[in-house]
Amino acid sequence: MRLDPSDLSPRERYALLTGTVVPRPIGWISTVSDQGTPNLAPFSYFMVASADPPTVAFSGGTRADGPKDTVRHALRSGAFVANLVDRASLDAMNATSVDAPTGVDEFSHAGVEPAPSERIAPPRVASAPVAFECEVSAHLELGANTVVFGTVVVAHLRDGIRGADGRIDVRALDPVARLAGTAYATLGEIVERARPSWNDRARR
Repeated sequence: MRLDPSDLSPRERYALLTGTVVPRPIGWISTVSDQGTPNLAPFSYFMVASADPPTVAFSGGTRADGPKDTVRHALRSGAFVANLVDRASLDAMNATSVDAPTGVDEFSHAGVEPAPSERIAPPRVASAPVAFECEVSAHLELGANTVVFGTVVVAHLRDGIRGADGRIDVRALDPVARLAGTAYATLGEIVERARPSWNDRARR
């Protein structure tokens, strides 16, 4: 089968991309409105964009009246928290995906406990295994979406996730990933492969 994206409807393109580019990490993004109301919503268009400077990014769509609340709040305040989602938080995260009207506090709606951030105004999710406090460094308008980049200024990690060697124990992190539709994935079999070296290959 060969598909030309220009022949597909926006809904069909969405189904193609989100159904094949899987699993995707979930950025549970918390922001704060101009009025000081917390906002919390999950985004599976989420990634690490750079390690130097430490930067993550999320992409949010639009509503009839403009960008989604999370995008608008992040750009106006200049900050957001990227909370990671573990298995224990799956139901609460899903509850915050509700299409609530502007001004609703999703922390309160979903029964999620907030915790104050150290360097920025938006609160973080107290129970999140990892929470990155981010200052907005750039944004990119990409059709109907806005990609927001944030420099990580503080990282909060639950005890036991980061070892003395600096490595993250992914099993302790217990992340949840987004698939398509109503489907999510948790860690199954973990397969390891050492990265090959071209010089080692040349010496054989």
